[in-house]
Amino acid sequence: MKLSVVIPVYNEKDTIIQLYESVRAVPLEKEIILVDDCSSDGTREILRGLESESTRIVLHERNMGKGAALRTGFTCATGDIVIIQDADLEYDPGQYPKLIQPILEGKADVVYGSRFVTGDYRRVLYFWHMLGNSFLTLLSNMMTNLNLTDMETCYKVFRREVLNKITIEENRFGFEPEITAKISKLDIRIYEIGISYAGRTYKEGKKIGWKDGLSAIRCILKYNLLR
Repeated sequence: MKLSVVIPVYNEKDTIIQLYESVRAVPLEKEIILVDDCSSDGTREILRGLESESTRIVLHERNMGKGAALRTGFTCATGDIVIIQDADLEYDPGQYPKLIQPILEGKADVVYGSRFVTGDYRRVLYFWHMLGNSFLTLLSNMMTNLNLTDMETCYKVFRREVLNKITIEENRFGFEPEITAKISKLDIRIYEIGISYAGRTYKEGKKIGWKDGLSAIRCILKYNLLR
């Protein structure tokens, strides 16, 4: 089965080459789709040199957010399985084989990679981020009746047929609770697998903040109660 790796990119000139080479090194049949969300730090110029038969580069003409970049990337994906990959180095592409295994075995339609149910390494960082993530996951679970441990994780893997049933509306980080709410309403099998996680600090380029947490609450309520 062919894997589509969708990578939203925004101002990641210091990490994008290393991340791209890590994705390329994964021994799976795959295509790589890099969607630049109007970077201003030189990332776009780097990406232009990466396009190849198996790598597609899409450039947004204005900054729209992660959700918008993923929406663009999903429309370009042609693989049987689609995985989301952030452009920083927090998530290890070497874990693709175990993330897609439940789908290959015919057990799952969607797989979430959890940073909190894992026997693998995890960088110790911000307590309040962990608490906020736990709260958002709990609130989402209460609305969806799922028992996820990490709703906000980057690593979400889908059988292509599942994505074809969903329209992404959120342009920014609200994508995470939106997609979770929408898949919970489908008659599909959702699995969760522990992953390693090497989170970065704000000094190292982390972008998500408290305003994104408020937006996530809005999206949890919107896509579960108002739809």
